[in-house]
Amino acid sequence: MAKVFRPSTRESSILSKIESSKEHARRQSINSIRDCSNSLSNAIAMKLIENNLIETTNKNSLEEQINHCLDRLTRAEDFDVDYQIAPLRNLVKQPNIVSLYVTAFIVEQLLNHKDIVDIFGSDEEIYSTINHQVKHFIPG
Repeated sequence: MAKVFRPSTRESSILSKIESSKEHARRQSINSIRDCSNSLSNAIAMKLIENNLIETTNKNSLEEQINHCLDRLTRAEDFDVDYQIAPLRNLVKQPNIVSLYVTAFIVEQLLNHKDIVDIFGSDEEIYSTINHQVKHFIPG
């Protein structure tokens, strides 16, 4: 007969604290976007163009699309965020939720935008470029 694993109260408490701290960090990152969305979208757009990861006919349109993406992230339900990032969830070990959401937006939706000529580079390169910019604006 198989043994049923029942964590003790102490183990349950520790696991609960770990989960709640992860959730708190996630909410904190998303909430801090409101303060810097315009400058963050500008920095992300510039870096993606500079690193030749995105070829576009209109840089301002790219910046505007990223800004709309960040705005949607601040208003999105948890399910919607998880659904958007699902294909890229295992891209890196400990992903930043903001960077992962913007990467998923670029890879899956921005590709079909009229002002985007092409998107180059791997998902990891795009995530890395975005995450580098996000770290400048959002601590943690």
